[in-house]
Parts: sequence; structure tokens; C-alpha cells
Amino acid sequence: DLNLQYPAGWLQAREIKFSQGFTRPGPRDYVGRAPLDQLESRALAGYTEYIDPALVLAFHSQGKEIYWKFKDFEVPGAEALGEKMAQASGYTLANVPYASGFAGYKDWFIQRFRRPGYTIEVGEGNNPLPLSQFDEIYEDNLPVLLIAAQGE
Repeated sequence: DLNLQYPAGWLQAREIKFSQGFTRPGPRDYVGRAPLDQLESRALAGYTEYIDPALVLAFHSQGKEIYWKFKDFEVPGAEALGEKMAQASGYTLANVPYASGFAGYKDWFIQRFRRPGYTIEVGEGNNPLPLSQFDEIYEDNLPVLLIAAQGE
């Protein structure tokens, strides 16, 4: 799972996912042998360091929720900006469930840069989501992209 590859709380993610039986490579929830041990995750982390963005959006599926926080890191203005995104999209601004709250890209970004980071859980249903949801997901999230681009 390439989103469980980041150094922010990686050991906690490993403990949680191993206790749930995700102890080897598979289609989901395997944290890898170490943080950033996959080329794709290292590339994204390196690219993020290089471009030094003001905020990040990580799109996932499913749940129509926006996660905005990592552990006790509360970036000034991040919750208010997340509320705007939630209002515009019809999604709920939420705290990440504990069992999913570590080692994600957004988590690493918040911890590393102390700037807003969001995981946006698009659509509803069972993964993989059907292509028939694409238009609705696009319509829901276009205003999120505009709000993020404006940063206000």
C-alpha cells in the first residue's frame, strides 16, 4: 500500500496493520519493510521536497470524507480551509480513524512541513469504485481543487 509508506508514524502503522494480518505484500494495507522502501513513495516524497508546496491533497477512495489532521499537529488555518472544501464538495471534514491514522502521505507532509495536508476520500461503495461515479466525483471535487489552489 503505497500510502502506508511514509515516515510519519510508520512504526505505529506497522504494528496496527500487522495485528490485522497484513504482514506481506498484497493489494492493500501492507506497510512495506521500511518507510519509503518503494520507488513510487520515494519519488513522491522527493518531488514534494523539491517543489515545496503550500499544501497537499491526496485523493483516495471511498467515503466522501476529508481528513485534515495528523496526530496532535494542528496547522493554523488547516481546519478552516478543510471546512471550506467540505462545504463545497458535500463531503464531511473528519478526523482519521485511529487504525488508519499513520504513515500516509498527508501525515508525513503535515509532520515534515507543518503545512496543511488533506486526504480526500472520494465516492462511495466498494473498491474499486465503478467508473459510473467518475462524473459525480469530478463535480464534487472540482471546487476542492479551486479552493486549494487559492489557499483560502
